[in-house]
Amino acid sequence: MIRRPAALFLSIAGLLQATSALGAAPAPRGSYPDRPIRLLVPNAPGSATDVIGRVVAAGLSEETAQPVLIDNRAGASGLIALEIGRSALPDGYTMVFATPAITIAPALQPRPAFDPLLAFDFVLMLGRTPNALAVTPDLPVKSVADLVAMARAKKGQLNMASAGAGSQSHLAGFMMLTQGKIDALHVPYKSASAAAAAVASGESHWILTPAPAALGLGRAGRLRLIGHSLTRRTPLLGDMPTIAETIPGFDYSSWNGIIAPLGVSRATLDTLTAALRRTMARTDVRDGMALQAMEIELLGPTPFRQVVQATAKQNAGLVKALGLKAE
Repeated sequence: MIRRPAALFLSIAGLLQATSALGAAPAPRGSYPDRPIRLLVPNAPGSATDVIGRVVAAGLSEETAQPVLIDNRAGASGLIALEIGRSALPDGYTMVFATPAITIAPALQPRPAFDPLLAFDFVLMLGRTPNALAVTPDLPVKSVADLVAMARAKKGQLNMASAGAGSQSHLAGFMMLTQGKIDALHVPYKSASAAAAAVASGESHWILTPAPAALGLGRAGRLRLIGHSLTRRTPLLGDMPTIAETIPGFDYSSWNGIIAPLGVSRATLDTLTAALRRTMARTDVRDGMALQAMEIELLGPTPFRQVVQATAKQNAGLVKALGLKAE
């Protein structure tokens, strides 16, 4: 039997013990950040959230002089990314790019394994993104009021596309149906892009989806965008009216922010927050956000958490009203 490798291992182990006995210690790391940062995105590559996340990651990499690596972990309504994120070392090198999906996934579980409001440090909310109401161009509808009138007249004959049961587009659409007192047949697809494409082709009649998923098709004339879900008009969408102008009180938009595993040191969080604020002030990042119709709105830990709490309450109510459960 050849024993030389074992002897070599024992020799190295002995050397390490001797070095330890002499009081040697591993060289300390530099100040944070001194190595790549991982940004978990709970959506597939090419999705609206992924595109926004990559714009932020590119800017943050410039501001920290460290690579910020996108780690797409789609599936289970965002729970996969959340589970990986909350279980990571709280050292500031793993973050989650959060959206309202973090409040939907737990609402779908009969006994959620954890509460996102308690399992993470809320670092910084970055901005809000409206949902865009889009119809197939062949539908003789030019406004939100036109769509409401047609839906009432046809009584459930129009199809409403979504990115799947329990998705933001499903909950936003259901909320519009409820508050607008109209009916439509829900047709779920596998993603926001697939659902928007189905409306563009005329396979479905309308969709209320995060604006980035519809803007490209709208600019190409393949979708007609007739309204958005913010409570007031935004220059990012030109003169597009709000849904609330026709359905008073309607308010269902998305937001994006950075959360981290619970327990990150205050000094690290302060450094990360400062870098994120510089990132969001960059011209290239602001231009990238504008292309996705995202209004930059920076909120620190406490107001960010309050936004998430309000969203969680809203989505829990919609999930309950729809009787949805995780499959």
